Amino acid sequence: MLNSSIMAKSVLLLLLVFSVVSWAIILQKYFFFKNARDEDRRFLSYFTKTNNFLNIHTYARELEHSTVARIFIVGYRELYVFQEMSQSKDANRLLSESEKFISAREIKGISLAINKAINSEISRLSRRLDFLATTGSTAPFIGLFGTVWGIMTSFSAIGFQGSASIGGVAPGVAEALIATAAGLIAAIPAVVFYNYLSDQIRTFTSNMDDFSQDFIYLLENNFLKDISSSQINDLDLI
Repeated sequence: MLNSSIMAKSVLLLLLVFSVVSWAIILQKYFFFKNARDEDRRFLSYFTKTNNFLNIHTYARELEHSTVARIFIVGYRELYVFQEMSQSKDANRLLSESEKFISAREIKGISLAINKAINSEISRLSRRLDFLATTGSTAPFIGLFGTVWGIMTSFSAIGFQGSASIGGVAPGVAEALIATAAGLIAAIPAVVFYNYLSDQIRTFTSNMDDFSQDFIYLLENNFLKDISSSQINDLDLI
């Protein structure tokens, strides 16, 4: 490697950069996902045991990595906003029992906000994974370029020396083999962990979808206003 050509060293340096950055992303995502899974389990356990939304919100704000906790915070904030809108102009007056209920249209608005939060969480979880996909697809071809360059160097040495001695072709062949190995070393971990992390994101997405449905169900049971049949007909006309 030390005696290889400038082109071969450039190829190896480029592959080294791809490999180092890929492993940095892999390790960061692995530990982040591990913490997120642990905090999700803790939050869901606390959520099922506690009926007070304010206490759940306080606990959710303490969790930095949990995806479902962030979804709950968004839903709780939207619920608080709609309850504030039902208050009178006196901002210091507490909500009465009737004012704590919201309409079906407002619950629909909360559901839309939660769906947007889920999409935002998916984007956050997927950040920088495209680099792993790029490394997995391009590193072998970069290594192949180094391989071709090494073979060209070997044929040039044969033409210059006029004979195919092992001493003349060995340096070029060595460059070719090293470049091939370096390309595979950079690409294989990137592909393996890209698939693993993508599967983890699908699991997180499924958990967020399930939690959002449970949260909306709780809102409908505890905060939805009772409306008469005439009001239902009016809503159907709208």
